[in-house]
Amino acid sequence: MKPRAVTALALLATALVGAGLYVSSGGRPNADREPRSHANAGVRVPAGVRIRVEVLNASTVRGLARRATMYLRDRGFDVVESGSSTTAERRDRSLVLDRTNHPEWAALAARAMGGATAESRPDTLRDVDLTVLVGANWRPPAEPFYP
Repeated sequence: MKPRAVTALALLATALVGAGLYVSSGGRPNADREPRSHANAGVRVPAGVRIRVEVLNASTVRGLARRATMYLRDRGFDVVESGSSTTAERRDRSLVLDRTNHPEWAALAARAMGGATAESRPDTLRDVDLTVLVGANWRPPAEPFYP
């Protein structure tokens, strides 16, 4: 056979195998698996529970609040606000603040954020259950690549 024919057959075989894997996975290659790059990827909000969360970037790393918002929403948290922290203090480690006296919810969010610290700081003026201050050491999991 000619070299071009061999190359064409190899490319065709690779495409067929890839298409077969794509179809067998229902068109979503990793939809049922959690990312392995994050140690606490299996943490989820229990069914029927609504935890309202405010996510604030407390670091100088751009975009962490947005990535943490997507990450927490994927785990069932109801993120109602996100943005940058207005305090002058920048944090290296993430901190979860319990605003409505639900320490178990704060602990769950802290585990989801990779072992962040959880503290109780009630605040009746805020319309959230938790405030997550994302520190500079938090690394979001790798996003899946869907071509």
